[in-house]
Amino acid sequence: MKKCLLAIVVCFAISMFVAPAVLKAAELELKAVSFLPKDHRLCAQIPVWIDRVNTKMKGVLRINWVGGPEVSAPFNQAEAVRKGIFQIAFLPAAYYNGILPEADAISLSRYDFKKERQKGGIWDYMVERHRKINIIPLGTWLYDPFYLYVKKPVTKLDDLKGLKMRTAAKYDKMMKKLGIVPVTIEFGETYTALQRGVADGFGWPTIGPREWGWLEKTKYVIDIPFYTRQNCFILMNLDAWNKLPKDAQAKLNDITVKFEPDMQAYFEKAIQAEKAEMAKLGVKKIKLSPEETRQFLKIADDAFLEDLRRKVPDQVKAMEKLLGL
Repeated sequence: MKKCLLAIVVCFAISMFVAPAVLKAAELELKAVSFLPKDHRLCAQIPVWIDRVNTKMKGVLRINWVGGPEVSAPFNQAEAVRKGIFQIAFLPAAYYNGILPEADAISLSRYDFKKERQKGGIWDYMVERHRKINIIPLGTWLYDPFYLYVKKPVTKLDDLKGLKMRTAAKYDKMMKKLGIVPVTIEFGETYTALQRGVADGFGWPTIGPREWGWLEKTKYVIDIPFYTRQNCFILMNLDAWNKLPKDAQAKLNDITVKFEPDMQAYFEKAIQAEKAEMAKLGVKKIKLSPEETRQFLKIADDAFLEDLRRKVPDQVKAMEKLLGL
């Protein structure tokens, strides 16, 4: 009997030391990377989401944001997450168009975050499609619609024809359809290209161009926001996701769902403040007629959908319905 009691006491004593270690080991640490530098203004809400996750899931999950393009080249980050080199990435869907072109279609969504996440909606579709590449999208971390900025005033769409514009994969096809001559220019060379006349303008959201000096020569913005639903996803390695208990997965989803409208509200306020600063610099808004505005937006959508029909023809009809097109 004494031996039995002694064994119980010893086991209890051991458990007092072992249990905390086991609990600590159970916390899953995920390395995160972003396509933009950590101090970039467009990344302002990433630490907000990370802090909420790390606080509310302490002991279960911890995210360590290790850096941006200096850690991993942006166009390599999706593949790095797929392989588990990083477990989280803050990345636009356009940056992994080569392995999952349908992901970028989220840019065409006519719905808000809540509607998108309804059962059987576009978010469920996106989750299922990402599973093919061993990734799961958790949510969206950026809101800032795109615009076209030009050096000279235009009064109609025909005035855009022949203009040389700094392009990106996101709107390259749209520019061509508008008759614009897209010019591939490295991000860091954009200021010089505008200064020297290599480019007559560029496409970009609201936040950024002023502080980079891009608006010194480019004093007009066509006041038609396009691809207004940002495509910047919080991506997670699927294997890491599957390591989480079901209740932890549900909690991570809940945190992200509640984060998205707060994130959008932050950026809407920041965008209005930025537009006021742009006006102080003398940047003028160009308004086109209602008919030309409709035509502009249709061209943007059509260019996107035509590209998808070439790449994933069997998916387009289903996506159009889910996106509210």
